[in-house]
Amino acid sequence: MPRSERISADSEPKSPLLTDTHVHLNLKAYRKDRPEVIARALGAGVGFMVNVGFDLATSRASVELAEEHEFVRASVGLHPHGASTLTEDLLAHLSELASHPTVIAIGETGLDYYRDLSPRDDQQRAFRRQIELARELNLPLIIHNRDALDDVLAIIDDEGASEVGGVMHCFPGDAAYAERVVELGFHIGIGGPVTYSARGRLAQVAEAVPLNRLLLETDAPWLTPEPHRGGRNEPSYVAVVAERIAEIRGMSVEDLARATTGNSTRLFGFPAAVEPSIAYEMWGNLYLNITNQCTNNCCFCIRNQTDTLWGYNLKLRSEPAVEELMVAIGDPGRYREIVFCGYGEPTMRLDVILEVGRRLKAQGARVRVDTNGQGSLLWNRNIAPELAEVVDAVSVSLNAQDAETYDRICGSRFGGKAYEHVLAFVSESVKAGLDVSVSVVDVPEIDIEAARRVAGELGVPLRVR
Repeated sequence: MPRSERISADSEPKSPLLTDTHVHLNLKAYRKDRPEVIARALGAGVGFMVNVGFDLATSRASVELAEEHEFVRASVGLHPHGASTLTEDLLAHLSELASHPTVIAIGETGLDYYRDLSPRDDQQRAFRRQIELARELNLPLIIHNRDALDDVLAIIDDEGASEVGGVMHCFPGDAAYAERVVELGFHIGIGGPVTYSARGRLAQVAEAVPLNRLLLETDAPWLTPEPHRGGRNEPSYVAVVAERIAEIRGMSVEDLARATTGNSTRLFGFPAAVEPSIAYEMWGNLYLNITNQCTNNCCFCIRNQTDTLWGYNLKLRSEPAVEELMVAIGDPGRYREIVFCGYGEPTMRLDVILEVGRRLKAQGARVRVDTNGQGSLLWNRNIAPELAEVVDAVSVSLNAQDAETYDRICGSRFGGKAYEHVLAFVSESVKAGLDVSVSVVDVPEIDIEAARRVAGELGVPLRVR
């Protein structure tokens, strides 16, 4: 791309919310006005775009485009339409391109039995070889899947594609198929067609797919959303897709955008889009990230996977003071609840909870603490009555049905005695008059029905996360 097409840094959003995970900006459809198209995308809040290659020429062009713009990343691959052209030499060229620092995925690759522009045996062979390449380079896959639902899943399974994951672009199946795709470790990419029908197949998928597995895309210049359908698609229209999916899911566009951008960041390795957050809003609540310390090292904890949650960066540079938190909260009346949580265990800063909680209660706010329930063990006293003076509710991470399981998967610094103290904390919190609930994570090690019985014996509701 000529240097004259570079977009001024002044055009770039300071805190990007949206990511278009599938676009083809290098095509001739944008030859005359590519800079304007990119500027409109940035103006619409698109912070990152994945420009997708589908043969050697477009893969090279994608890398060139990504070199020009720091908010663009490239993928390289061979579309099933051209599968018959795959040779070892072509694969070597794609591998060389994939080593470029702007390349974040292999694809688009996959199967297309609708047009069958290459024999199906060739399509399957090319798909398998590109999965092998993705695994060799530890890059996620961007998968094209049209009228080949079962064969795509079979090849993903056969070739161990779950090791690298990726996204099933322009999602072709129903909600049941989406569940199978997610179980294999892949994300669901949804674009303009979700706007075509109020309660069609894709709308049902958009509602059902777990939020942490959802990605937004346009596939521009194709698959233009309503009300622009019939014209050329462009990445700024990913905002239209976001609005429609947010409506379907009954959430704000801001929350959806932040969550899907967070998903893109984790999958594709985009740089962190935001500064560390000590207060972040989700679902009408304000969450206070007061510490990164924890008494547990749970095998399923997000801390072992990423620093971001729904697009928020939770890796604190320093623990916030009381006054800093009060400034970040602002008017507590704007929120349903103020929740002490953290990228760690909030009761490790009990003094902060008590002081900030006291001030919030004086302003009429509803206050909750999300905790692993080890605060009394940590401070060597029953802290439930102290909490009851300044907070309304506690949500306790039960996370096991028995002490042995808890010790194995949660790795508490307090060892085998931690679980009994968690149960005791729940009981003491109920006695203190707090609104108490417990939760477990839906992972194979946890017997959810047994945990539900434990919650029942404690007289509190169980939530499965």
